[in-house]
Amino acid sequence: MGWLKRLFGLEKPENAEVNPTAQAIRQAPSSNVATATQSIPPERLGLSGEYDQSGLAKRVALAFDQDPQLEDVDTLWVAQTGSTVVLKGKVPSQEILNKMISVARSVNGTTDVDTNQATIG
Repeated sequence: MGWLKRLFGLEKPENAEVNPTAQAIRQAPSSNVATATQSIPPERLGLSGEYDQSGLAKRVALAFDQDPQLEDVDTLWVAQTGSTVVLKGKVPSQEILNKMISVARSVNGTTDVDTNQATIG
């Protein structure tokens, strides 16, 4: 089972990307303002460029799935707090944790990787 499937119950969507192009958000028009378009913050960008509250965590999980050196470690979870990726749980070695940190940092929208809740063992 891969990271996306285990953490989010998702099969990899056909058009999923680690760093997709943002889709425009249409805001409801008000009586005084024409319809405006705003961009999606990078940490809220979903797998296909749509708005997703957990978009950064899902894209990091996809990046982990796409890295042949990172098998699904079923004792580690990926979450996000704003633009910080949070890795929590257990990893088999410091080398694997370092690789995960490197991969997570490469995902657009990541400003920091918090490993305070991750243990080696």
